[in-house]
Amino acid sequence: MTVRTVLRMGDPRLLAPAEPVADLDTPELHKLVGDLWETMAANQGVGLAAPQIGIGLRVVVFAVSANPRYPQAEPIPPTALVNPNLHPLSEARAEDWEGCLSLPGLGGVVPRYPRLRYTGFTPEGEPLDREVTDFHARVVQHECDHIDGVLYPMRMPDLSRFGFTEELAEQRSQEL
Repeated sequence: MTVRTVLRMGDPRLLAPAEPVADLDTPELHKLVGDLWETMAANQGVGLAAPQIGIGLRVVVFAVSANPRYPQAEPIPPTALVNPNLHPLSEARAEDWEGCLSLPGLGGVVPRYPRLRYTGFTPEGEPLDREVTDFHARVVQHECDHIDGVLYPMRMPDLSRFGFTEELAEQRSQEL
């Protein structure tokens, strides 16, 4: 497996909707997923989408155990999700801070569905169907936005709550 370069905001490939994966359980798909895991770990991320490494396919990975960027985050089982579909379980939205490996050093407050069902496939071709809440739901939505060509600042209604994480540290601590 290979640690790949993470594209940064401004690269037009991040804005292109990704194509569905046509064939599951192939050596190429397993290599891509392995590269995503390696790249995510090398960058201390909690999730990564194939478009972030320049591959225009609908593949995301995410996991949380102990992560210094998200010390309060609930555990999320390691998940490789191919051709995902999201199904909000209510119209309610919750705001919280997000960061992104494609926007290093930046953070902002993004509204997301706090309850969500997602479906798709494992790289081996097994169906995946989960109902999730809170941080898990936020991470899945964030990563799936990448496969639709959406970066989190595009979801922010209030850009006064967007900036460099060091400068926003005091504002974040007051909100926690």
